[in-house]
Amino acid sequence: MADNEQEDIMEFDDEPVVVMTDEEGNEYYYREDMIVPVGDKRFAILVPIDVDEEGCECSDDSCGCGCGEETDVFIARIDVDESGEEIYVDPTDEEFEQVRKAYEEMVFEEDEEEKEAE
Repeated sequence: MADNEQEDIMEFDDEPVVVMTDEEGNEYYYREDMIVPVGDKRFAILVPIDVDEEGCECSDDSCGCGCGEETDVFIARIDVDESGEEIYVDPTDEEFEQVRKAYEEMVFEEDEEEKEAE
């Protein structure tokens, strides 16, 4: 990764940054968009951090950079390892469905609250 990209990503200090590495050693950066509690477990909705060549992070279509285009999000269960550090692991299929439903309910409730406020 180029130094300027690394610096741009580190500007997300106010948000947790999750680094995932694939089998080939490539690193991918995500930010926690939301934490969804399901039962006694917590799940993170992870959104890719895409920083284009100009450093645009606007996530808005208005600038014309394309960074506001719909992206895939990932769901990860947040566990705590033996040293007390949070780790992100793949949820089971059942957990995935529970989180998806809980997320949809949260978004629906937010939309309803916005409509009532108008």
